[in-house]
Amino acid sequence: MRKWTLFLIALCAALVLSVPARAAEMIKIGVAGPLTGDQAAFGEMLKNGALLAMEEWNAKGGVTLRGKKVKVDLLWGDDRHDPREGVSIAHKFVNSGAVGVVGHFNSSVSIPASTVYAEAGIVQITPASTNPKLTEQGFKTVFRACGRDDQQGQVAAAFIVNKLKAKNVAILHDKTTYGQGLADETQRFLGQLGVKPVFYSGIVQGDKDFTPVLTAAKQKNPEVVFFGGIHPEAILLVKQMRERLGMEAAFVTGDGVYVDEFFKIAGKAAEGSYVTFTPDQAKIQAAQGVITKHRERFGKEVGAYTIYAYVAANLILNSIQETNTTAGQRLANHLRSKAWSTALGKIQFNAKGDVLESPYVVWQVKGGKFVQVN
Repeated sequence: MRKWTLFLIALCAALVLSVPARAAEMIKIGVAGPLTGDQAAFGEMLKNGALLAMEEWNAKGGVTLRGKKVKVDLLWGDDRHDPREGVSIAHKFVNSGAVGVVGHFNSSVSIPASTVYAEAGIVQITPASTNPKLTEQGFKTVFRACGRDDQQGQVAAAFIVNKLKAKNVAILHDKTTYGQGLADETQRFLGQLGVKPVFYSGIVQGDKDFTPVLTAAKQKNPEVVFFGGIHPEAILLVKQMRERLGMEAAFVTGDGVYVDEFFKIAGKAAEGSYVTFTPDQAKIQAAQGVITKHRERFGKEVGAYTIYAYVAANLILNSIQETNTTAGQRLANHLRSKAWSTALGKIQFNAKGDVLESPYVVWQVKGGKFVQVN
């Protein structure tokens, strides 16, 4: 009996001691975005970028942590661009032991989810959420690899006034944190340039018929229709403008529409449309390796936010290796401590977690593709 008791005690001790070892066997990184539904194209970009980063690290044996190589494991979260689902996924990541998060895509999801990550002390780097509020909350572990809508809105307004020479501008948005935020920033900068929009209205994501609101806008004789939102609604708007109402106003929109589906589905109606986004990633020398690997791995070109997700994942993993810890606050401090060499070029974060430089330019749909025009 005594031998059996001693055996059980030894077994329990061995199990207890083995728990930390098992926990350290994998570095878990959460990746979240709209992996299904009408915005799945963007979710796929985040997924593929993070996958490339993980596969590169694991091919080298993993991340060096406390003297040994530790493999990387990705946890997937399909938030379906739903804020409540995003918060649920954030809790799932925390409870599953994630030490960093690449995501989310939509600002309306990233902002509420960021509270969960911040409270848990987990570094979150979004590749795509541009609403300024995300990094204005005072959280020390929240970052974005992309720019902000107050930068993007300024570029859009300047283009509308200085290049298109428009005085009558109609503004539409999809009532989301991102869409309305971008519309409001564009409206603010238009005002600074002496242009007061002649029409301003919201639409509802998921609706299919925008003829009533477009008819009301048309009555104001706009030279430009600016839309803050994502490509599914942009496709319908521009098609109904051209095909149902015969509107000739220039269609200008933001980075949420910088996806091939826009001109592939909208067809001729999308020709001539303008979209704000970052300069051509294909011309960045540091990005060439990722672009080639993505083509070989997935059989197609990188999407707008693929490299941003790749960079976000690498920033987290490099920080873990360089600091020799997975502690969120130490990782966050290290992320802010220097300029990073990335596939997007040099990146440096300010105290808020924003990148110091994130230029925006204007692209136009020409001949069924995006062409940078300024």
